Amino acid sequence: MSLRVAIQMDPLEHVKIDGDTSFALAETAQARGMELFVYQPKDMSFEAGRVTARVRPAKVQRVAGAPGVFGEAVTLDLANDVDVVLMRQDPPFDLSYITACHMLEMISDRTLVLNDPAGVRSSPEKILPLLFPDLMPPTLVSRDPQAIAAFRETHHDIIVKPLYGFGGVGVFRLRPDDSNLDSLLELFFSTSREPVMVQAFLPAVSEGDKRIMLVDGEVVGALNRRPKSGQVRSNLVVGGTAEATELSDADHHICRTIGPELRRRGLVLAGIDVIAGRLTEINVTSPTGVQAIKKLSGIDIPAIFWDSVQEKLARR
Repeated sequence: MSLRVAIQMDPLEHVKIDGDTSFALAETAQARGMELFVYQPKDMSFEAGRVTARVRPAKVQRVAGAPGVFGEAVTLDLANDVDVVLMRQDPPFDLSYITACHMLEMISDRTLVLNDPAGVRSSPEKILPLLFPDLMPPTLVSRDPQAIAAFRETHHDIIVKPLYGFGGVGVFRLRPDDSNLDSLLELFFSTSREPVMVQAFLPAVSEGDKRIMLVDGEVVGALNRRPKSGQVRSNLVVGGTAEATELSDADHHICRTIGPELRRRGLVLAGIDVIAGRLTEINVTSPTGVQAIKKLSGIDIPAIFWDSVQEKLARR
């Protein structure tokens, strides 16, 4: 099937060819004969009922420092000129991001948009897991210093992180004897009107944080991300090490429980984070890890994803 695919992503010329998931998705699409275009949310426009984007035709290549070859920019009607839009730019999950979701939602009845923009904008990655409190570690979402202090009094060793952060940025561990909670909250609240997420610290994070990938709500692969010695953040972008892993019964239970909700929301490609059988995040904006999983296990998640896309298009 010859398809025209527009990928809404951070600049292709800056991606790391050996780790970037958007690059891997584009590479597989190109190998299947699909025509690729790339653009950013700032390139989108709405006028007279039409959603357009100033896009660049692109070909991807595994050349370090030059991952893309580009044609002259053109303006495409995203409802009529392309078959698939991949919404893959990284957070922050801010009003610019939400506006892009609203614009893509206007065309999703005519163009297959993945992940579904309405599903994405209603599923922030630390908010969506709150639908499943029994699967999570003890968690508080609040801006009230007294509520946060009381949570710490109960759980002693805690993690504090921005509610709409990503990539492990701004994640802090506060041990029972750490006196910096008030100063840390002042720092968070002086720069943002949002609450923070506070969770009981899980000592098992030293053994790793599993990234489990799901396509259409079904598990397709996983890896373990082990943090550096003495660190609590295991994200690969901040120095975590990828390892092969097996899923536990608790991991499978989490996936079976959340899978139907992911399908209901049109979140076709998702990556969840699990520590010691406890769900911490459900990543639906630009989940990563597929290249590391392929290196560790041989599982080709981009191929599984595009099989799903082509099945969906055949049914439309």
